[in-house]
Amino acid sequence: MATETAVVAGRQKTRAGSKHVNKSTPGALKSGGIYGIPKAVVASVLVFADAILVALIIAYVPYTKIDWDAYMSQVGGFLEGERDYGNLEGDTGPLVYPAGFLYVYSAIRYVTGGEVFPAQILFGVLYVINLALTMFICVKTDVLPAWALILLCLSKRVHSIFVLRLFNDCIATMLLQTSLVSLLYQKWNLGLIIFSGAVSIKMNVLLYAPSLLLLLLKALDVYGVVTALACAAVVQIVLALPFLLVNPLAYLSRAFNLGRVFIHFWSVNFKFVPEPLFISKGFAFSLLIAHLCLLALFAHYRWCKHEGGLLSLLHSKVSSLKLRVPFTRSSSVCTISKEHIVTTMLAGNFIGIVCARSLHYQFYSWYFHSLPYLLWKSPFPTLLRIALFVGVELCWNIYPSNAYSSILLLFLHLVILLGVWWAPPEHPYVDKSETKKKKIFYFPFVLDSFIAVISVISSNITRLFHYHAGI
Repeated sequence: MATETAVVAGRQKTRAGSKHVNKSTPGALKSGGIYGIPKAVVASVLVFADAILVALIIAYVPYTKIDWDAYMSQVGGFLEGERDYGNLEGDTGPLVYPAGFLYVYSAIRYVTGGEVFPAQILFGVLYVINLALTMFICVKTDVLPAWALILLCLSKRVHSIFVLRLFNDCIATMLLQTSLVSLLYQKWNLGLIIFSGAVSIKMNVLLYAPSLLLLLLKALDVYGVVTALACAAVVQIVLALPFLLVNPLAYLSRAFNLGRVFIHFWSVNFKFVPEPLFISKGFAFSLLIAHLCLLALFAHYRWCKHEGGLLSLLHSKVSSLKLRVPFTRSSSVCTISKEHIVTTMLAGNFIGIVCARSLHYQFYSWYFHSLPYLLWKSPFPTLLRIALFVGVELCWNIYPSNAYSSILLLFLHLVILLGVWWAPPEHPYVDKSETKKKKIFYFPFVLDSFIAVISVISSNITRLFHYHAGI
């Protein structure tokens, strides 16, 4: 009885805290859009405008050769029949990505003929899709004011990563965003399948895994959690099977090399650390401990505050497993609020970013699109939020990075993380009665607008392609 009273009191306190923030935080009246224009319309216009910008970048900004030739070399070995991961190499060294990378870039090579310009068009469309998914998530959660959505379109570095570099990080990021949209609609098995697909492109997506597991434990019973994880595992096994049958050790050690040491010169976040210390196992181990401790702290005191802490949540799951009748299962235990899903996922990934030993320039795509959301979750003044956003973007556009830029980036990351910690925790659950009452009025409009935007960018880029090709 005392426990139930404490939970109810915690729920009331959480809701009261949220109301207080909404009254005092600048830009709290977010759902009205700009000058009465619905936020979904603002998001659609921004996606359309950025699509035009992407087309202009592809047409007039020179491509920068980095990893594309290496990707094509690695894919070439696969298409020639090589299934031993130890023998798949490219211009920059051995293949270090999971199997999904090979399938996706084989398809890209088939579509583009291995040529850069058609691939840029493809990645331009990919950029627009990723941006549209991000806008959709922001509109659904209603954390950002409408005017702040423009921040998602203002990164010079991210535009470059997508359409001037053609990194596989872009594909992994887009799949992760698609997975997150599935989770918003409580489609946990589908979300895990898409999430696993993203991991198969690049394993940095695993930074979201602790948060995702926690959300699964909140939303599903033990049977449901096991089923969802099994869906993710099946995807990995099916994709990797041709390589596991030939040389499983080579595949696992190459595709999921957790001990990989990056080159100190390319580090954007820890360039101020002397190289001998940077490459040492002690430094890596200390960052791993910091990562795990931060995850535990956030999980116990922030993400599971409503349940009485992480240990209380785990205890309730174990208890329900003991009391459950054998060979029976229940449906989804709880409906998780969209804001809680997004906050937990993005914050968990950002903790991994803060504790990463090395962030290369393309790694900015791992978390850029989450920055506005996290900043507006933080109880900071609007001017400070903008300053933090601009500061992070500035650090990522300094080439080559130096000790001062990396110290500044680490400082800005820590400030943002502290703001996320200070943010009042949102109520994690949605009453089923409230879920039935809510209607989605703007989704068809957003979907139609999104399709229209994709059609326009495709036609415009095709015209530019014909122009450059002299057709």
